[in-house]
Amino acid sequence: MTHAEIRRLEPQPVWKNFADLNAVPRASKHEEQVIAFMKAFGENLKLETFVDEVGNVIIRKPATPGLEDRKMVVLQSHLDMVHQKNNNTQFDFAKEGIKMKIEGDWVKAEGTTLGADNGMGVATIMALLESTTIPHPAIEALFTIDEETGMTGAMGLKPRVLKGAILLNLDTEEDDEIGVGCAGGIDITATRNYRQEETEPGKTGYRLTVNGLQGGHSGMDIIKGLGNANKLLNRFLTDSFENYGLRISEIDGGGLRNAIPREATAIFCIDSVHAEAFQADVAELAEAIKAEYQNLEPNLNIALEATNLPEVVMELGVQEGFIKAMQAVWNGVYRMSPDIENLVETSNNVARVRVAGGAIEVLCLTRSSVESSRTDLANTVRSAFELTGCEVHFSGAYPGWKPNMNSPILKVLVDKYKKINNHEPHVAACHAGLECGILGQNYPEMDMVSFGPTIRGAHSPDERVSISSVQKFWTFVLEILKDIPKA
Repeated sequence: MTHAEIRRLEPQPVWKNFADLNAVPRASKHEEQVIAFMKAFGENLKLETFVDEVGNVIIRKPATPGLEDRKMVVLQSHLDMVHQKNNNTQFDFAKEGIKMKIEGDWVKAEGTTLGADNGMGVATIMALLESTTIPHPAIEALFTIDEETGMTGAMGLKPRVLKGAILLNLDTEEDDEIGVGCAGGIDITATRNYRQEETEPGKTGYRLTVNGLQGGHSGMDIIKGLGNANKLLNRFLTDSFENYGLRISEIDGGGLRNAIPREATAIFCIDSVHAEAFQADVAELAEAIKAEYQNLEPNLNIALEATNLPEVVMELGVQEGFIKAMQAVWNGVYRMSPDIENLVETSNNVARVRVAGGAIEVLCLTRSSVESSRTDLANTVRSAFELTGCEVHFSGAYPGWKPNMNSPILKVLVDKYKKINNHEPHVAACHAGLECGILGQNYPEMDMVSFGPTIRGAHSPDERVSISSVQKFWTFVLEILKDIPKA
């Protein structure tokens, strides 16, 4: 019933298409179904539609009468979405459509990410493509793939494929913001093998779980200082191997690089003789950490429970180095921009930690709007792990997007926003990675801006989009398309 209610929300053309899109599985790097869906959408409208060699879908629609003399506009959003769910949510992202619900002014999902990032942008473009009444210049819809885990769609788009002169990226998450710049990023992967040893007698097994954290977008939300489950978990391990003979068997924490980790679990054992003192110390530290985060993370949960004694543990020398590396590695804001107020310049997210079966793997995402600062932090992260014998690999680097405050299309958007809303928009760069910087490498003359409806909690199961904001955003889009500069 709720999905039928969502389809009746205004503007109906946008919500109808969003519901259709959310019925299609579309994980990053697994976009086969949504590519086929979008290709069929364009072809059914009898519009020029094609898929490029990496999987981006391009659909072109001619100008409506009276606007043929305007510059062609590229409307761009990405097809993939972050797949995250709560541990207690039973859901198969590969087979099921997102289950949505309405809570007040918000649409959200039931225990999973919603896909409003960037599904609302995709649905808006779909609504424009299928309309027979909305005035607009010639439109080139660009639906990219794999934005969330490497931006390989934008990177793979060849020069001269696009014909448009102006690009409107619909992937910003504050409806009063016009984006003119963003951070670049680089993936960092630290790995090491270790010898597994049989667990010695006289030990007691435990499982320590950190969960209930907000998580969120590792770019947009990193400034909030939210808890990182991987780093919090490591605080309990740091001294325990010396004081209580702690030996690690397994660690499983976090998920995607661009999501602040909400949950982490460690399985380990300690000397049985110290069990009472260990439990008291864990309880004391848990209360201290909860007090630190009481305003930021009110639902933080730290649970210690006895479990079966693990059969094997990590060799002691590697364990000591790993714990110290995890304590040393930088997480969070590294440097604020000296040029733009309240903008994070450089940050790192310790996103994924996996220790099991004789192998360590730690995944990080370092972001920065300044390439030299990004390199500095990436080398800082590398050093922490290499000092303990890990191999560290950099991959997936993508550039930032340098602001152009003299952009003609920016002036159009600012003027339109003020006229519609009677106040100034917030023109800003963001710490997230947008595809504009990458697209700008092959299309350096293209005039670009980014905007969108208000979305909260992106990349987490608390993701939600404001219904009233979508109405505001839709009105803004329609007004912009009426006033695109002449060619």
